[in-house]
Amino acid sequence: MVAGELLQEQHVLPDSTPDGGGTEGNTEEESGYKELSNGSVHITLDPKTLEQELPPPDEKEAMLPGEQNNEALETRLYWRRFAVLAVFSLYSLVNAFQWIQYSIITNIFMDYYNVSSIAIDWLSVVYMVAYVPLIFPATWLLDKKGLRMTALLGAGLNALGAWVKCASVGPGLFWVTMSAQIICSVAQVFILGLPSRIASVWFGPREVSTACATAVLGNQLGVAIGFLLPPVLVPNTADDKDLMGHNISIMFYGTAGVSTLLFLLTIFVIKDRPPLPPSKAQAVLSTGPAEDYSYKKSIINLFKNKPFILLLVSYGIMTGSFYSVSTLLNQMIITHYPGEELNTGRIGLTLVVAGMFGSILCGIWLDRTKTYKLTTLIVYVLSFIGMVVFTFTLNLGNLLVIFFTAGVLGFFMTGYLPIGFEFGVEITYPESEGTSSGLLNAFAQVFGIIFTLIQGQLTTDYGPLSGNIFLCAWILLGIAFLSLISSITEEH
Repeated sequence: MVAGELLQEQHVLPDSTPDGGGTEGNTEEESGYKELSNGSVHITLDPKTLEQELPPPDEKEAMLPGEQNNEALETRLYWRRFAVLAVFSLYSLVNAFQWIQYSIITNIFMDYYNVSSIAIDWLSVVYMVAYVPLIFPATWLLDKKGLRMTALLGAGLNALGAWVKCASVGPGLFWVTMSAQIICSVAQVFILGLPSRIASVWFGPREVSTACATAVLGNQLGVAIGFLLPPVLVPNTADDKDLMGHNISIMFYGTAGVSTLLFLLTIFVIKDRPPLPPSKAQAVLSTGPAEDYSYKKSIINLFKNKPFILLLVSYGIMTGSFYSVSTLLNQMIITHYPGEELNTGRIGLTLVVAGMFGSILCGIWLDRTKTYKLTTLIVYVLSFIGMVVFTFTLNLGNLLVIFFTAGVLGFFMTGYLPIGFEFGVEITYPESEGTSSGLLNAFAQVFGIIFTLIQGQLTTDYGPLSGNIFLCAWILLGIAFLSLISSITEEH
């Protein structure tokens, strides 16, 4: 206990009368310390002593675990980290592709399975619904069993779901494709929380934000390919259901083959952590006693963190808005531009590819500046502006304008995703990055479900304009929550 802590204890002790006797064995340096009859300690320091900085009685007691042993702080970067990042990013890509592959050609799957647009929307929404109850056991598994076990579950379930989809090719087999999508949605739970864990345990301190952004990038690239390929692989052949089914099977079997290959690579490439940690922060954490960790306590600590609670809501609003726009993009575009399924996919591609550039640039910026609060707020405000512009130019009758506005919206809205992850890790350290990321994603899914269902109903009943205005209002509210984070952290 350092002298400052001892002084704080003295303020709360009851008044007592010293017995005037000195402590046995005191030296001249300890003459300022006298013992009270009730066992408390009274400090009377010479003015000259007050001018000096008092070291703790035992400096080792004030050190973090691992700092007492220089060998424990040995760090090293391994080339394997790039392979781990690549494999994870690729199977995350396939999982994201399977999420959006139905929604971008909603009208085609409605015709093939003879179901409503709401039923097709649920093929996307089920990803969000499954995530919310399963994120807590998934993050517990990540913290207790490690990165490798979590990655194997994510890649394995992703491949299994893809193969079940191959058995769903048939007009009366919508329930099979829904079952397959549920399996893929469970796989997603073991995927979305890993970017920050992979970045922190495999990459150096000046690479963490960029690595996290790259890991998130794989998921975004999957969404981009999910916008681009389905309209190409499954054109609208309403007059030939057999051809439509054949085209759908090609898409499903191709996805299953790729996801199986990536599962095998996951087995051989991904490990829990490198032999030596990549940074001193990880070295310190890795030398701490594992039995001291409590998942329940970590969750409680996070929910007591006011800035993190505000980030949860604001991140949920922004990411939920992105999920809703992605799911309903086909319906929004086709309303104003009938027959433009292919261009709808290209607009979605533009939205996500621009967001990928935004993610990487923001990750590099954070690695160089560490300005988490300012960068998060600026990107959020620009996302709001992009959403407003997209909303009021959608019905102008010019597809080139939609391509441009979708690109601007995607650059900032999708670019915000890794920033939110890294900001969450920053304001919750030393809590597990897997737990904080899992909670951020859980709130994103909750808002995604609410926004998709409400915006979808508004779009069906009143048109795309009313649904998009609904999202604009919520994003504006998210800006207010982020502003409160800045004010709270400045006060402390």
